[in-house]
Amino acid sequence: MTEQQVHRRLAAILAADVVGYSALMQRAEVATYAEFERLKRELIEPGLSRHEGRLIKTTGDGALAEFASPSAAVRCAVDIQESIASGRSPLNLRIGVNLGEVIVGADGDLFGDGINIAVRLEGTADPGGILISEKVYSEVEGKLDVGFEDRGEQRLKNISRPVRAYAVRAGTRSMLIDRLSAAPPLPDKPSIVVLPFDNMSGDPEQEYFADGMVEEITTALSRFKWLFVIARNSSFTFKNKAVDVKEVGRRLGVRYVLEGSVRKASGKVRITGQLIDAITGAHIWADRFERDLTDIFVLQDEVTVAVVSAIQPRLLRTEIDLAARRRPEDLTAYDFYLRALPQYYLSTREGLAEALRLAHRALELDPRFGFAAALAANCYTLKVLLGYDDPQFNRKEAVRLLRLALSIDDSDPETLAYAAIISAFMVDDIESGIEMADRAVALNPNSYTAWRGRGWVYRNAGLPEEAVRSFERAVRMSPVDPTLHRSFTGMGMAFIELRRFDEAIAAGKKALRQNPSHPTAYRCLASAFAHLGRDAEAREAAARVLETDPGSTISAFIARGGQSNATLLIEGLRKAGLPE
Repeated sequence: MTEQQVHRRLAAILAADVVGYSALMQRAEVATYAEFERLKRELIEPGLSRHEGRLIKTTGDGALAEFASPSAAVRCAVDIQESIASGRSPLNLRIGVNLGEVIVGADGDLFGDGINIAVRLEGTADPGGILISEKVYSEVEGKLDVGFEDRGEQRLKNISRPVRAYAVRAGTRSMLIDRLSAAPPLPDKPSIVVLPFDNMSGDPEQEYFADGMVEEITTALSRFKWLFVIARNSSFTFKNKAVDVKEVGRRLGVRYVLEGSVRKASGKVRITGQLIDAITGAHIWADRFERDLTDIFVLQDEVTVAVVSAIQPRLLRTEIDLAARRRPEDLTAYDFYLRALPQYYLSTREGLAEALRLAHRALELDPRFGFAAALAANCYTLKVLLGYDDPQFNRKEAVRLLRLALSIDDSDPETLAYAAIISAFMVDDIESGIEMADRAVALNPNSYTAWRGRGWVYRNAGLPEEAVRSFERAVRMSPVDPTLHRSFTGMGMAFIELRRFDEAIAAGKKALRQNPSHPTAYRCLASAFAHLGRDAEAREAAARVLETDPGSTISAFIARGGQSNATLLIEGLRKAGLPE
């Protein structure tokens, strides 16, 4: 259409859709079709008529309608949902309502973002619920006998700008709202449920294997104290049922759902898994694992490690991204902690300063937030080891905050891992460091942080073989971790003490590929090259040490801590020409 032919008008648009329609059709196609036709005929169309709405179109599982006012659209939506909630239909609807400018086609059909936003809001609404845009809210607030819950800004598919949305809450006696209010609220930390895996083998006797996988993964995830994990007994209430992920998330009060399947055939087992955001329905991760079917328990352990090591860093990254998008006035202590993590990962002077500012802000809001205290303690430790600012003050603060974190929770594996490093490097108490590092990995053998901490403690203790084993386990546990350069650097330093100089160079280069400005990785390369007689490369690496850590000397590096058993590392640095 040319610009002269385009006709526009402001309209309130209602979009409705049946929850889980595809699964319902698979189970009972004829009955589902007939019931939705009855629902349209006996509830939706009469509701539109009462509120002077116009049906724009129907789809196989939904409907679009136009109203002259936002109030009429919301009243109609509430009437429809309350009628369904009273038992007049076994189907469940989601409804979205938007107010916006639409393009009117020659046949009376409507087009444009005004329509698209209503449809996207409907897809984000709770099953049995109504989600409206901020434009609708500003028009109807105070005019209707309903309440509203601010759901914040929603990023809707193919809509360029976030849309602030509100869930409609009708009168306190409404059956609809009774059902909605029964849902538990989301915890203040990442929350997940592992649903029963589908047994695709066609053999009912293999059901135990699929159930065992779910139990193992649930147990492994439960060891991460920053995660809220739904117990097996609750998750198994959904066994052998066609589920809607958003409904599962609402009923259990969790943000993430892990689901999967198990298929056994010809001496092999194939396991698939996918992690879904239950609020948006977005897929965060999916993968497939195939193993020989030999020792069933070893196999379960291997797959559990693979699944947990894959989804754990992705969960944390997703939570960090969510915290970064929240408005400053809405930030919680946990949000400040999440915002501190990317700055901590950088390991730069500016990054650590910002991480500390955010961690201290989290502690102001929640003085018993052990994770924030442990993170701040580790930031101060890194400042000492990297030669930033006042080392005496930084050591003192690292120890103070570590004691605070341990007083809050001395059984958290990641807190113990930080404590082990600080004991070994800041207090020079190797024995306590080893004890805490071993306890950390015993409490959570799937924790990247615990294994990485153990690696550094054992490297400092002069036990490089055990250090290498720990670093390799850490890399296996979190192969895409943003702090992987620290594990590779520690591994390289341990290889030097084992005279495995070529492997030390490979590890140092891996560290630099992830963080090209990490001075300790250049120290590792300078020393290893020097031991191999590759003098030009050793001098080049030594020059990069001075470029990334100006004024660095061997004596200053030793004084920062943790080098008492790094004899060959220091010898190599001297050969490379670093100033004494």
